[in-house]
Amino acid sequence: MPCYYCGIDLHARLLYVCILDQDGACIVGIGYPIFCEDISVDFILGHALYMKAIHAGKAKNDKIDSFKIAKLMRGGNFPLAYVYPREMRATCDLLRRRMKIVRHGADFKAHIANTTSQYNLSPHHVTLKNRDARQLIQAHFSTSDPVVKRAVDLDMALITCYQTELSKIEWFLEQQAIKHNPVHLQLLRGINSIGRILALTIIDEIGDIDRFSSVQKFSSYARLVKCKAESAGKTYGTSGNKIGNAHLKWAFSEAIVLHLRGNKKAQDYLKKLQRRMSKAKALSAFAHKLGRCIFFMLKNEKIFDENKFLKG
Repeated sequence: MPCYYCGIDLHARLLYVCILDQDGACIVGIGYPIFCEDISVDFILGHALYMKAIHAGKAKNDKIDSFKIAKLMRGGNFPLAYVYPREMRATCDLLRRRMKIVRHGADFKAHIANTTSQYNLSPHHVTLKNRDARQLIQAHFSTSDPVVKRAVDLDMALITCYQTELSKIEWFLEQQAIKHNPVHLQLLRGINSIGRILALTIIDEIGDIDRFSSVQKFSSYARLVKCKAESAGKTYGTSGNKIGNAHLKWAFSEAIVLHLRGNKKAQDYLKKLQRRMSKAKALSAFAHKLGRCIFFMLKNEKIFDENKFLKG
């Protein structure tokens, strides 16, 4: 039975198809519009960054791209990417959307803090995450210029709206995690430094933990390790730093900082690492250690043991 290789350069509303035979001859090369139809077709997803590094050339268009994709498949050099489960895809997108809104709300809080120095007002010394503090902010700007007060009132109104909606979204996302993977959620919440948001981020960004055949591949995907760029016995720094999941990198980095708060054993372990490296590298190494620990926790469904974690 003859074997064919089909390369598809996919866009939002158009795709270009190139089909090669076993000898590498082009059988079909044509563009088709995409229709939103649910059809059962087996496919493999290519890693965009890896393919860009493999077949980067002077000329680039859909026809060339689909042809090179088919050639990579025929030669066995096609870099695979993970196809995220369809039932969890929208949940992961919603969680990432929540992160953008949180950062946008932080900009409003920063604007209020900057307004006091911009107009030579006394600092307010309140935390805007508390509802009672918002009334103090409004009273703080009550005697200032009416235009300045109106700008601060606008920021406060948006912050209040954001926090009201975010609390509903966070509850909804937690219910989805309980539905999809309740065991992993409880295991992660068993770590003192991992709260609801960090646990949801780790679960949704990992997807299926069994897709990682080793802890090394998991650490690479989570951007917890860096790869050396070497040639002729010389090291030229690192490469591939942008390949991986930035959200997992953020989650583990945040978790290890929270783990150090008020934890004498963890602080002593960090000082031990700092004897061999700088503080920044020590925190990265500590986050890497936490990532490896969480991998085996989820893989084997074991609870967190801090004494074992800090051993070695």
